[in-house]
Amino acid sequence: MAQSAFFIPAVNLMGEGCLATAVQSLGGYGYRRALIVTDSWLEKAGVAARVAGLLAQAGIGAEIFAGAQANPTIGNVEAGLAQLRAADCDCVVSLGGGSPHDCAKGIALVAANGGSIADYEGVDRSAKPQLPLIAINTTAGTASEMTRFCIITDEARHIKMAIVDRHVTPLLSVNDPLLMLAKPPALTAATGMDALTHAVEAYVSIAATPITDACALKAVTMIAANLRQAVADGQNVGAREAMAYAQFLAGMAFNNASLGYVHAMAHQLGGFYNLPHGVCNAVLLPHVEAFNAAVVPERLADVAAAMGVALDHAGTAENAARCLDAIRRLAADVGIPKGLLELGVKETDIPTLAANALKDACGLTNPRRADQADIEGIFRAAL
Repeated sequence: MAQSAFFIPAVNLMGEGCLATAVQSLGGYGYRRALIVTDSWLEKAGVAARVAGLLAQAGIGAEIFAGAQANPTIGNVEAGLAQLRAADCDCVVSLGGGSPHDCAKGIALVAANGGSIADYEGVDRSAKPQLPLIAINTTAGTASEMTRFCIITDEARHIKMAIVDRHVTPLLSVNDPLLMLAKPPALTAATGMDALTHAVEAYVSIAATPITDACALKAVTMIAANLRQAVADGQNVGAREAMAYAQFLAGMAFNNASLGYVHAMAHQLGGFYNLPHGVCNAVLLPHVEAFNAAVVPERLADVAAAMGVALDHAGTAENAARCLDAIRRLAADVGIPKGLLELGVKETDIPTLAANALKDACGLTNPRRADQADIEGIFRAAL
């Protein structure tokens, strides 16, 4: 087995009511003023002000930047950075799901290293750690609160840049299910399917290890057992907490085993059409895994078993097909669109999307290599 590294924040707080515990502990870190990076919805809902109040009780001043868009852009990062510098903040608190977390990572990285966030596209391009980042999660899906991944949209090129850098790993992550109760069903479904995609892609990855395998399969089991309930009853704290743990486990898996063509393709849809990332992943997942089934049917059979599918003595190809069926059933049950046409994707754009996806996939760990014709075929199958 080849050497491997395992990245994760130094401290990770989980469970009902852990937000107050987390903010109280920050009082001992010596920070003076935090930039709270969030979105407009959480600001209007008063959640950002609540966090600012908790920080004040811990002796930390706060400035709120609510400019993180659903697919954060270079412009969002630059605006947040200007506000951070004007307020002389010495730490960053991200509040929300993947978009605020990624925007905050971009701000904190550039604040410490200079230049533009575009300078750090790729793997480990920064020279030194970002400003201290505390990531408070309000969704159960992206796991951005604990990963070394930062996805920022380049508005000029209409693409999503992948920044994979150990220096963007948050110092502290917080997953309090009480912050997730207000999530609407559609967002719960999209983020939950995003987490499932993370787990599956990490499990079939050529960089998988026994550690990431254990995390990925447990995540699959918990998502299959709890996502439907979390979508149907958003006030179910037990289902919310289970999904918080599941998405965190999936994050532990892909943060170290990386991802595959589902994400490479979904990034293009998000950058080109500004579509929700989790929904794109959910639509693409069974189609990409059908492509991968030719080389890793036994791995997909394991995923099927983790989802609770009964496997008999049929060949691994048939069991892999049962995995794809189980993924499609779960997606349908939580209201995911059946195809990309429902999302407004145009067949005439597929060659451009495929070409950009192949560039994005260069550093990924998909088990089966594809060429442009393969990627175009997967996009068309997903229409």
